[in-house]
Amino acid sequence: MRVYELAVLIVLGALAACSLSPEYRRPAVPTPAAWSEPVVNVAPALMPIAAVGSPSAWPDAAWWQGFRTPALSVLVEIARRNNADLEAALARIVQADAQVRVAGAGLWPVLDASVEAGRDWRNAGRGLNGSMSYGAALTANYQVDLFGGIRAGVDAARIAAELSRFDREAVALSVVSGVAVTYFQVLQFRNRLTVAERNLEIAESVLRLVETRVREGAASPLDLYQQRTAVAGQRAALPSLRTQERQAINALSTLLGEVPGIVALDDAWLLEIAPPSVAPGLPSELLNRRPDIRTAEARLQVANAQIGVARAAYFPTVELTGRDGYASTVLSGLFDPLGTTYGLAAGIAQTVFDGGRRDGQVDVAKARQDELIAAYRQSVLVAFADVEDALTAAANAETREALQLDAVEQAREAYRLAEARYREGATDLLAVLDAQRSLYQAEDQVVQSRFERLQAAVDLFSALGGGWATGGGSF
Repeated sequence: MRVYELAVLIVLGALAACSLSPEYRRPAVPTPAAWSEPVVNVAPALMPIAAVGSPSAWPDAAWWQGFRTPALSVLVEIARRNNADLEAALARIVQADAQVRVAGAGLWPVLDASVEAGRDWRNAGRGLNGSMSYGAALTANYQVDLFGGIRAGVDAARIAAELSRFDREAVALSVVSGVAVTYFQVLQFRNRLTVAERNLEIAESVLRLVETRVREGAASPLDLYQQRTAVAGQRAALPSLRTQERQAINALSTLLGEVPGIVALDDAWLLEIAPPSVAPGLPSELLNRRPDIRTAEARLQVANAQIGVARAAYFPTVELTGRDGYASTVLSGLFDPLGTTYGLAAGIAQTVFDGGRRDGQVDVAKARQDELIAAYRQSVLVAFADVEDALTAAANAETREALQLDAVEQAREAYRLAEARYREGATDLLAVLDAQRSLYQAEDQVVQSRFERLQAAVDLFSALGGGWATGGGSF
C-alpha cells in the first residue's frame, strides 16, 4: 500500500473520531432581574454639577473619554502601550496560541524523510568483498484519533488561548481603571493643596488684622497667640499633602510604565470634571461583559475538555505507519521504478492494567470541573455584588457632594460675617477662628467628595466590565 493510500486511511480515521467530553452547559446561577438602585433624597437645588453625557445600553468601549478630560485620555494611551502587566498578558496570548498549534499537530501525520548509503563486507575465501547499497524513503506515522482524545486536547488548548485573551482584558480594565483613579487622586491632592494655601493666606490676613488690633490695644495678646497657632497648624498640613501628591504621581508613573518623577501633569480643577452617566443594563448581561467572568467560564470549559482527554485513555490507540521509497545497489539507479519499496503497518495498543491510574485521572478531571463550577458561580455572585456596591457608592457620593457644596456656601458666609464683626469689635477672635476652621474643612471636604464621586464612577465602569463585549476587546 502506497503513502497516498495511507492518507485515505488517515482521513477516514479522522472522520470516525468521536468526542468523549461531556456536552458543555453554562452553570445555572441565581441572577437578579434588575439592579436595586438606591433612592437618593437630595433637594434639586443642592444637586452638584450635572453629569456629562447620557445613559446608554452599556458603557462605551472607550469609557474613560466620558470624563471629557484630554489629559486622562493621553495617560490611558501611554499605559496601553507601556504597562508591563499588559505586555506580560500579551506574551501569555502568544504562548497560548503557540500551544494550540502544538496540540493541533497531533491530528496530522508525522512525515520523516531519510537517505542512507552503506557498504556490506563478506569473506570470499581470498579476502573481503564489499558491495554498496543506497536507499531513500518517506515514512509517515499517524495515530488515529478514533475516540477524540487528541481533539479534546486541541479543544482545551484552543479554549485556553481564548482564556488568555479574557485575562488580558481583565488586566487592561484594571490598568485603565487604576490610571483614571490615580490621576484623579493626583488632582485631588493638588486641589487640596490649593485650598490649604488659599486658606493659609486668609489666616495670615486675619493674623495681620489681629496684630494691628493688639498694637492699638483693641485686642489681647491671647488673640494674637491663638491666631498664630491657627496659622502654624495650617502651614503644618502642607508637607503631608505634598508627600501624598508625590506618592500618587509615582504610582501613576508605574502604571504608565515610566520612571517615577518624569510624568508631567496639568493643574486641572477636580470640580470641573464631572462623572459621565452610566446605565448598568440588565444583570444577566454581566455574564458576557465582565472579562473575569469569561475567564472563569473558559477555565471551566478547559476542564470539561480535559475530561474527554482522560476518558480517551481507556480506549486502545491505533497507530498507522507507511513507508514509500527506493533502494538500489547503484547510486545512479536509486530512483529507478524497479527499485521502489513501500509498506504499511498498523498497530493497536491497549493498557490492560495500570493500578487505577486512568480511573484516578478521570476522577481528577471531574473534581477539577466541580471545583471550577463553584469558582464560576462565586465569580458571578462577586460581580453582582461589585455592581451593587458601585451603584450605592456612586449614589451616596453624589449625595455627599451636594450636601458638602451647600456646607461650603454656608461656611463662606459665616466666615464673612465673623470677620466683619471682629473688625467692628462686635465679637471676639474665637468666632473668627471657628468660622475660619469650618471654611477650610468644608472646602477641603468638597474636593475629597468630588474625588470620591469620580472614583465611584470609575469603580462602576470597572464593575460593569468597562466597555468590553463578546467578540472583541476594548483595549
